[in-house]
Amino acid sequence: MNLLPVAEALSRLLSSAAPVMASETLPLAEAEGRVLAADLTAGLTQPPFNSSAMDGYALRREDAPEPGAVLKVIGTSSAGHGFEGSVGRGEAVRIFTGAPVPSGADSVLLQEDAEQIEGGIRTNFPVRQNQHVRPRGQDFTEGEVVLPAGTILDFSRLTVAAGMNRPDVAVLRRPVIAILATGDELLPPGSTPGPSQIIASNTFGVAALARRAGADVLDLGIVPDDKAKITAAIDKARNAKVDVIVTLGGASVGDHDLVQATLIEAGMQLDFWRIAMRPGKPLMVGSFGKTHVLGLPGNPVSSLVCSLLFLEPLIRKLGSLPSVPRETMAEAAVTLRANDHRQDYVRAKLSKSAAGGWLVEPFDKQDSSMMKTFAHSDCLIIRPPHAPELPAGATCPVMLLRPDLLA
Repeated sequence: MNLLPVAEALSRLLSSAAPVMASETLPLAEAEGRVLAADLTAGLTQPPFNSSAMDGYALRREDAPEPGAVLKVIGTSSAGHGFEGSVGRGEAVRIFTGAPVPSGADSVLLQEDAEQIEGGIRTNFPVRQNQHVRPRGQDFTEGEVVLPAGTILDFSRLTVAAGMNRPDVAVLRRPVIAILATGDELLPPGSTPGPSQIIASNTFGVAALARRAGADVLDLGIVPDDKAKITAAIDKARNAKVDVIVTLGGASVGDHDLVQATLIEAGMQLDFWRIAMRPGKPLMVGSFGKTHVLGLPGNPVSSLVCSLLFLEPLIRKLGSLPSVPRETMAEAAVTLRANDHRQDYVRAKLSKSAAGGWLVEPFDKQDSSMMKTFAHSDCLIIRPPHAPELPAGATCPVMLLRPDLLA
């Protein structure tokens, strides 16, 4: 079987993915980062009355068109305690920010533009019509669609939703990702490995990436290389109606790689499973109807690189979320050797160049089992298939492992 280019593999995966449209209702305090399932309309008008934008005096503009007008102060209007009377000719009401503008008044004079005199004030500044008055409904009106369906609820949108008097919101359900680690050699962290055993680590990184991308995670645990036990775990995921089943290890076709064959026997439709990339060639993609299957390599770095390239975009499409911008350009700090037929993702460190741009330097060792190197990396240098040698100082594309570096 020919190796599939990375871009084509990703396109085929995403073309088969449709956003999850099921919804749930959450309290506003739990809805950060979620996607609105329906238009959110205002439950009231804001502001609900003409209100003052400043501390000062509410008055009739016709009584103070020029400086020097003398007005009688007849009361006070403060936030939560409006003046219940009406402002008549030659009268004013002391008013504070956010307070209702009394009946009869149409403007607010700043407190620093008024001189206090016996029984009232003298104006020191001309007054404009509707000066410093926030009209009723200036922000939004009851029934108005303020946040349309598909909006991601961030800090500003949660604020306006609360102001709209909406204590809860209908949001799209998060995609659910089931993760299954397979292998006789695997033990959970905290165990004492035998002579032929290792600690299972991939689940934690893949689960964290999935949650950060916007998914809920069902951890199916570690299953040995046993078809019946693998089948039972897959059945558990299918019965839970998860959106994606992610397997870790065993997706190739070696004598001890049972995952692919077991999945096919269980009814999975295999789309493809060999990608022209390094690390991560034995990536498997298939489906059980609407349930996607992603078989990741067992090597930790291969598993994480494939998760970044394929699982994260899949989750974000299923969750109706925008893609994460990860690619940028950097100046090579050293000469990069020519590449073969596979797209290479080279672990590297970033620093700032003398010109203020990014300078990228690869680690010497790139073995796909080396987790420490990956943890210390800022990015992956992308080396396209058959890329010629790249001299130091030339620019190359990099994939940021921490997108906040773009900020």
